[in-house]
Amino acid sequence: MKAWPDKMGFALVLGLITIMIISGCTTPAPAAGDGGDTQPTPGPSDASTQKFRVLHIMSYHSPWKWTDDQLAGFKEAFNGVDVEYKVFQMDTKRQSSQEWIDNVTNEAKDLIDSWKPDLIYTNDDNAQKYVMKDYVGTETPHVFSAVNSDPSVYGFAGSSNVAGVMEEEHSIETINLLREIVPEVKKIAVVFDEGATWPAVKERMEGRIADELSDIEVVSWDTISSFEDFKKKMNGYQATVDAVGLIGIFTFKDENGTNVPYEEVLQWVAENSDLPDFSFWADRISYGTLCAMTVSGYEQGLEAGKIAKGILVDGEEPSSFPFEPTVKGEPCISLARANALNISIKSDLLLVAEIIDSFVWED
Repeated sequence: MKAWPDKMGFALVLGLITIMIISGCTTPAPAAGDGGDTQPTPGPSDASTQKFRVLHIMSYHSPWKWTDDQLAGFKEAFNGVDVEYKVFQMDTKRQSSQEWIDNVTNEAKDLIDSWKPDLIYTNDDNAQKYVMKDYVGTETPHVFSAVNSDPSVYGFAGSSNVAGVMEEEHSIETINLLREIVPEVKKIAVVFDEGATWPAVKERMEGRIADELSDIEVVSWDTISSFEDFKKKMNGYQATVDAVGLIGIFTFKDENGTNVPYEEVLQWVAENSDLPDFSFWADRISYGTLCAMTVSGYEQGLEAGKIAKGILVDGEEPSSFPFEPTVKGEPCISLARANALNISIKSDLLLVAEIIDSFVWED
């Protein structure tokens, strides 16, 4: 049987046990200058467990592939983050009267002020022109996608609360795609409606075509207000140009002053024009436009979502993000339109492009 330690050894063991107990159970005192009740400042890891309110203001409407793809891309960037979304549709492609715009602008502003989102996500130019230019410099961060005009037009340049993704159409790439399909194209006409998006698009197209396609002649840049005038222009083009760029085709008015749906405009073209045509967005191809090197709505929304996540979750400042466009484009061809125009498309081009083999109205 072992003997008990001597008194000195016993005291030493007891002291060590006491120190261990105190060290394991006692909370360190606050550092100098910290109040005892002060909570630690949430950092990025804390923010990822919060729930955020995001208000999405669409310039246009849903369902529509262009706007829906942007929102889908935006949400993809927030996978794993708790976000409550509220979507407001301005519907300014189908409804472009001043009365409508005034009313829907006021509704959007009322929603911002009452719902008090943590971040506002908008797409396309009309939301900026009519709503968000009045929220520059406020505390609520704002992220946009698919904006064509220079950000300074809306007062965004240098703003503390605005970031976003520019939309730049693949104009030269699209015309080169058209010429792969129809090599004899030399003269083109380009059509716009009166929407706010198109002046910046026209300016970019003019500059790039002049700089990079010296053998292409743009016979006319036409801004058209009525569907009847559009049809007259299209009939006139048949004898004067080799192809038509159908860029802005949303706000043509009928005899009652009502917007003609763009689907009807494009169906009329497919049924009445013998000219190959082009645009820059994939949704047009299903309705009969021959080809496009498309701007990806999904990529626009995804990049905007990454910026928004950086602001909400990572605590980055909106002003730290440059205004830049997405660069990804994909060829898209309507085989139905090519067949109607008796155009034969090379097999190597069919292999690399998205092919639409029927018109929507025939499905």
